[in-house]
Amino acid sequence: MKVAVVGATGLVGTKMLQILEERNFPVTELIPVASAKSVGKEVIYKGKPYKVVAVEDAIKQKPDIALFSAGGSTSLEQAPLFAEAGITVIDNSSAWRMDPTKKLVVPEVNADVLTAEDKIIANPNCSTIQMVVALKPLHDKYKIKRVVVSTYQSVTGTGVKAVDQLFNERKGIEGPMAYPYQIDLNVLPHIDVFTENGYTKEEMKMIKETKKIMGDDSIRVTATTVRIPVMGGHSESVNIEFEKDFDLDELRTLLSESPGIIVVDDVANLKYPMPLDAHEKDDVFVGRLRRDETQENTLNAWIVSDNLRKGAATNAVQIAEYLVANHLVGQAVEA
Repeated sequence: MKVAVVGATGLVGTKMLQILEERNFPVTELIPVASAKSVGKEVIYKGKPYKVVAVEDAIKQKPDIALFSAGGSTSLEQAPLFAEAGITVIDNSSAWRMDPTKKLVVPEVNADVLTAEDKIIANPNCSTIQMVVALKPLHDKYKIKRVVVSTYQSVTGTGVKAVDQLFNERKGIEGPMAYPYQIDLNVLPHIDVFTENGYTKEEMKMIKETKKIMGDDSIRVTATTVRIPVMGGHSESVNIEFEKDFDLDELRTLLSESPGIIVVDDVANLKYPMPLDAHEKDDVFVGRLRRDETQENTLNAWIVSDNLRKGAATNAVQIAEYLVANHLVGQAVEA
């Protein structure tokens, strides 16, 4: 497999390289791609240096798969160039997610929608990914009517500049600001830009993407997304109303037996998911499972995952793994 990583020098691109290596993805040739100012720089993969090349050079080398993490405008411009050359693009930006002609995929939820004809595949928003991994088995069994989610999102979701801002503030150093306000010792109920309805784009992404990934427009979702001064992962408080009633122990077992989920739910021993514990792991951690005592058939849950891994890079690599295993890309490859 020839694999291009577009945006290879960024936070998520670097993580993609790490995860390709960790998961031993069948890379026979790596093609790191970045903006003009980064061309010629080196990235390290499996202990070897690889020179960053420009988009045109990458396309000429005809990779089988291009993992994109280079921002929405770059993706809108460049992903079609790869796709036209017969290269399968897995894109991490928001550019293609709600395009009705493109698949929006979380492998544990809806990988079965993929075909060999899908040349641009969208990776969902980080906060949506971890939530739908937990929602999928519950929806299959109890049928979800409504979801109310509040997020507690890591600064790593914004990028290196935000991480620097947090640590600069912690040290009392002035520097570039990723946010309009101080983030250390603070909470910002504001992720992405505000839209006309008073919700942010991040909130609207969670609302729309959930329906598309789950393949069910009847699920009602409302969201409040919040940036907090933590590293390691995003956390979510999720209130889920079902059509059918549930037994809590049965529900807990169902989640623990579902792919990609680890249940950490032992309040007697103060065991519950935290970003520190999710950091550098690929699973979605679920805990604080309890009935909502104010209305029937409703569950409260706490969901945590590493936003750079399962929320971005790992999910993209897992999509690539599915394509390879099911002979939907490149040469026929043994699963």
